[in-house]
Amino acid sequence: MKSEILQNLNNPEQLEKLYRSNSALFKKEFNALWPEYPEETSLQCWNQRLNYAAEPLTLGTKNELVLIALLGICAALISQIPNLFGVDQDTFFQRNISFVVFPFLSAYFIWKQQVPIFKIMLPLGICLFSVVYINLLPRTSPSDSILLACIHVPLVLWSIWAYTYVGEGLISNTQKRIEFLRLHGDLLVMCAIILLSGGLFTAISLGLFEIIGLDIKEFYGKYVIVSGLSATPILGNYLIQKNPALVKNVSPIIAKIFTPVVFVFLLIYLIAMVYTGKNPYTNREFLFIFNGLLLGVMALILFSVAETEKNENPRYQNGLLLGLSALTIVVNGIALSAISFRIIEWGITPNRIAVLGSNLLIFIHLLLVANSLRKTSQGKSDFTLVTKSIAQYLPIYSIWAAIVCFIFPLIFQFK
Repeated sequence: MKSEILQNLNNPEQLEKLYRSNSALFKKEFNALWPEYPEETSLQCWNQRLNYAAEPLTLGTKNELVLIALLGICAALISQIPNLFGVDQDTFFQRNISFVVFPFLSAYFIWKQQVPIFKIMLPLGICLFSVVYINLLPRTSPSDSILLACIHVPLVLWSIWAYTYVGEGLISNTQKRIEFLRLHGDLLVMCAIILLSGGLFTAISLGLFEIIGLDIKEFYGKYVIVSGLSATPILGNYLIQKNPALVKNVSPIIAKIFTPVVFVFLLIYLIAMVYTGKNPYTNREFLFIFNGLLLGVMALILFSVAETEKNENPRYQNGLLLGLSALTIVVNGIALSAISFRIIEWGITPNRIAVLGSNLLIFIHLLLVANSLRKTSQGKSDFTLVTKSIAQYLPIYSIWAAIVCFIFPLIFQFK
């Protein structure tokens, strides 16, 4: 093997064949040969390939760990307000769940990217206004417009998080927006790992205390579990930022697996819906679930597109996403016609207008994405067009969320 390597120093193809024929022997003989020929360029490349030492996992510096600990403690304390001050838990979390996580994720990126003070004023002002506004809304019951505001305020806070992540070039930085979407997939995987580990720790802890005759389930559930859940996204985000390679290969695999699965499921579901005669036109609960399905599939398409861009040969995934987009357009068309029918038949309500607006925005976005996927499939454009169609439309959702959150309750007089 050593002589074969020496004979083929200037023959990259043959060196590759030698390596693939017996990688263990190749590495052994190469490492013995390398000190004798350290100036040989081809061997320098092979040395890096065979003996490259990846950066070890790191928890960061002391200052970073202190920051994350403080952010996690603050999130935990906010989640404990109902227990500490006797506030109704359901009402508190309905209005304030987004303030437990998003402001601290935003604070981390403000600190990490050293955002100037004058640029912090906008996200800080929106965050403070949102928390005061949502908690000052009348507590009349039932109130569809106020419930809609509570549902959409997380998207407003999510937009602030996006603003702090993208930083400079918020309007034009398409690549940063796509990276932000990828972060969601990585964060979801990391949080799942942390929660699984936390669940195992919880089971062991409760079992150990039960053995010695102490029942800590109520205390543990109120304080430890709720606080841990609040701090999990902050910890997960930090671990991803410090160790990007930790889960970077998991998210693309999940996208590749679930995209064809969801495509087949959606196709079967539409056929089954026609066969059973069920429809969302007269059944309010069915329309609600139907829109939930639409939102889930749309989120998968956005995430899959963000991951597909990294593939060297995304043709198969591109075609699959085009098919899934087409099916989702059909689903969206049905949902749009159903909510339009309900408005014509039974009149305008905050819920119907909110659903109509959301479906219309998603429908337009799907058309843009599907058209760019079609052009890419036909070779008329590269995949950059698809990512632009995804990224450039995202602020529209933020604007709509702000309208529903801050204007709908006033227009509909808190009803």
